Amino acid sequence: MECIIRTSVFTERKSLKDLTNKPKYLVTFTVGLSQMNNIDAAVTKFSEDFQILLFHYDGRTSEWDQFEWSKRAIHISVRKQTKWWYAKRFLHPDVVASYDYIFIWDEDLGVEHFNAEKYIRLVKKHGLEISQPALEPNSGLTWQMTKRRDDREVHKSTDEKPGWCSNQRLPPCAAFVEIMAPVFSREAWRCVWHMIQNDLVHGWGLDFALRRCVEPAHEKIGVVDSQWIVHQFVPSLGNQGESENGKAPWEGVRERCTNEWAMFQDRLANADESYFVQHGKSRILHETFQEILRILLSVSAIYHFGGAAKPFRKMAFQQLRDIEADLVCKLWVHLTQYLLFKSYIIIIKKKKLIKYL
Repeated sequence: MECIIRTSVFTERKSLKDLTNKPKYLVTFTVGLSQMNNIDAAVTKFSEDFQILLFHYDGRTSEWDQFEWSKRAIHISVRKQTKWWYAKRFLHPDVVASYDYIFIWDEDLGVEHFNAEKYIRLVKKHGLEISQPALEPNSGLTWQMTKRRDDREVHKSTDEKPGWCSNQRLPPCAAFVEIMAPVFSREAWRCVWHMIQNDLVHGWGLDFALRRCVEPAHEKIGVVDSQWIVHQFVPSLGNQGESENGKAPWEGVRERCTNEWAMFQDRLANADESYFVQHGKSRILHETFQEILRILLSVSAIYHFGGAAKPFRKMAFQQLRDIEADLVCKLWVHLTQYLLFKSYIIIIKKKKLIKYL
């Protein structure tokens, strides 16, 4: 596998203090040459405050030099990869820590009605840690949450088809954006990056899990309506695959996406189960220890203050018997809680009762 990285900052050996402009935000597109004109139109929507980074999945980079902005952009080329594959390997949170927001966008987005500077202002105004521009209602929508509303700047929840939302504060009715054009704050990206799996390169299912990275998610994840885009549905990356068993390349890509989604859900379920086992047990043991310590301190105090005279000693022994009975009772309660917790985990493992969206 060949990896090529081109950037004027590196080739001209400029230090950070020599740069006349230090971008505040990072914008990444995963691109092929066939979408060159569309990307050129998109880049014009971003000022010099935005660093442009192109991930080239077709291995062709020099052709982009016809654009002046391309000479200031960073180019990373590894053939036949996806944007989440690139993001996991090249956008480590420490590497992109100097940027306030990170855009991780597809290449087939129409941006005629989008202004990046206004978008950033709205994201800050409404406290959005994870966001996306709204989608044109007539461009074919998968989720109602991402549909543009013309009566507001931002929306954070929606009504979906009956039965699609188990809770109105959970995806896809709230705390949800799609993976085609997400925008992350620096803090949110640090969490999301760790959730991306090395081998699950298409990112399916990630949009339902983003809520784990911000709290409260239904307030800090939203869609910006007044700055909206059009999804053009150009399957250029899908055509980079290979035909197998009579299936078109894009069909193989779609099948892998579906399989990866199921694998991602399983991994989340396993991770949650491990968390509950570890932290649930730790909590119960911690509470038991704290109770024992409290009682021992009480016993010590009784002996200390009651040891000076017989009446005090007699009273101390009586209180000690009461405390011993109380101790046995409370230890029994904690032991019961622990055994019930262990039984619950066994049921989860056997019945697989934990379900995820």
